[in-house]
Amino acid sequence: MPDVAVVGSGPNGLAAAVTLARAGLKVHVYEAAASPGGGVRTTELMEPGHVHDICSAVHPMVLASPFFREFGLSRRIRLEVPEVSYGSPLDGGRAALAYRSLDKTAAGLGRDGAAFRNLMGPLVDRVDGITDLTLNQLLRVPRDPVAAGLFGLRTLEQGSRLWGLRFREDLAPALLTGVAAHAVSPLPALAAAGAGLMLGALAHADGWPVPLGGSVAIAEAMIADLEAHGGVVETGARIGSLAELPPVRATLLDVAPPGLLRMADGKFPDRYRRTLESFRFGNGACKVDFILSGPVPWAAPGLADAGTVHVGGTREEMAEAENLVAAGRHPERPYVLVSQPSRFDASRAPAGRHILWSYCHVPAGSTVDMGEAVITQLERFAPGFRDVVVRYKVTTAAALADYNENYVGGDFSAGLMDLRGLVQRPVLGPVPWRTPIPGVYLCSSSTPPGPGVTGMPGFHAAKYALKDIFGLRVPTLSA
Repeated sequence: MPDVAVVGSGPNGLAAAVTLARAGLKVHVYEAAASPGGGVRTTELMEPGHVHDICSAVHPMVLASPFFREFGLSRRIRLEVPEVSYGSPLDGGRAALAYRSLDKTAAGLGRDGAAFRNLMGPLVDRVDGITDLTLNQLLRVPRDPVAAGLFGLRTLEQGSRLWGLRFREDLAPALLTGVAAHAVSPLPALAAAGAGLMLGALAHADGWPVPLGGSVAIAEAMIADLEAHGGVVETGARIGSLAELPPVRATLLDVAPPGLLRMADGKFPDRYRRTLESFRFGNGACKVDFILSGPVPWAAPGLADAGTVHVGGTREEMAEAENLVAAGRHPERPYVLVSQPSRFDASRAPAGRHILWSYCHVPAGSTVDMGEAVITQLERFAPGFRDVVVRYKVTTAAALADYNENYVGGDFSAGLMDLRGLVQRPVLGPVPWRTPIPGVYLCSSSTPPGPGVTGMPGFHAAKYALKDIFGLRVPTLSA
């Protein structure tokens, strides 16, 4: 009989399972899908030998995550870190490029180079304080108050109509807006600015790594460690109710609030139940995966070396696209997040072929096929792109929600990313991972610190389960 049941084998569920198993507990993980991994699954979507990441492909936070640092992920799997973390193309064959070197980045931004360095430099210098602030519960005293102050002031600037005051040209604003738009939010907005500044600082500190062999390598490393410490992962095991689980002492659920409500079978107090029922989800994504006969023919030099490309044009154009989505509309010129992992990992496609991973933002629950709109945007900045497309597959926001119950309406963040959504996730309190049912914890991206492959929601939930239920300390996680 296990001591602990973990429902869901995404990065957060596996982080919880690894932590608890290393503490000497018997852990059983239940996964509804046929394969484990959740947001880090990798498979052949269209043709044999062409390997696609189903959800996340590039992982800006794995090298900064306290969990993955302690776990030693970079020693367990091979991570390729591109010299150019991300880029934003503009018309006329131009592009803003975020190199791992902040100085080199600033040198390519024309008259705004110094302003960009002054904005980002203090955050890069105190990146550990920034990640400590953003990858834990926000409602606490920061360990590095100076970093928190610098980060807060810059977030206020870039999250308001003051966001253009320090810039004179269009390259630097496009670079900043491209990364801020990851938040699936109207622009400008404080939460989006904070996310963009944090991700941007990581780009110049450790870089944005691409796992060789696909994102599934992250899940495989965690499962290997879990099994080495006696844990079990059972796939094809959908848990509809807590009553279906064995009588374990602790249960950790890598599910969104609707799943938590369903599994609780009405056992939550009315106030907590109403809070979960009112939990807000954001807009969704339409994903478009490509097989290409060659690399993307970017017009701008340097974009081929970028691990991630934010396709949308100027700051104003990207903001317009995101604001249309927030208003419930599908933009003709969407903001498109693009990565070509085969550029850095030859194992992803046969010789001469490439795979391309992309998605654009759409209203929640959208059934609209955005494939042609994405192709048109790519053709705009990579003339001849249509000619290298061999095949592509569209996954609408509605289909994304069907694929993963946590992605309600196609929201892969598992919760709206605004200020309220950051601090009330899903409840406002010092330990939001605990539920009112003794021994039951929520450990999905619907808890702090939110989305991204960090393992931190699972680690936090496991930490409190060890303390509350078992009276144990957090174990050493390194190999």
